[in-house]
Amino acid sequence: MAESTMDTVVPDRYRYAVIPHIMVDDAAAAIDFYRRAFGAHEEFRIDAPGGGILHAEIRIGLSALMLGDASVEAAEAAAFAAPASLGGGTTVTLHVFVPDVDALAERAQAAGAEILQPPTDMFHGDRTVILKDPSGHMWVFLTHLEDVSEEELRRRLTASV
Repeated sequence: MAESTMDTVVPDRYRYAVIPHIMVDDAAAAIDFYRRAFGAHEEFRIDAPGGGILHAEIRIGLSALMLGDASVEAAEAAAFAAPASLGGGTTVTLHVFVPDVDALAERAQAAGAEILQPPTDMFHGDRTVILKDPSGHMWVFLTHLEDVSEEELRRRLTASV
């Protein structure tokens, strides 16, 4: 997607963000899933000497994501754990703005994602889908529909409760 098109899709405050680095139990399979489900493009990878992927970077639209294989040693040292080693939970949800959240949700579900909330127009002005990938990571994909003032946001939130 051309950057000029994304300018209208991603609100200014989210254009430049922290780059997440996630750990998975099978980075090669995760990269393949992200390619099929989210249209990810692999920028590069560094293979680990003993097998697996030490570090890889992919791009989903204009968003970068770093990932690698979690090792048993790292998980036991309480560093770089995959969600499965945490009992399936995760402390992070990844948000990505896309031009068409409905198409992405269909594609992701067909590739094996679990849809936790189907695409829904939300009070904050975005159409949103929430899903879990096969590695256990939580994702929120959004298509920006409208800018909402803080006052209107609070009014809509109160009205929806």
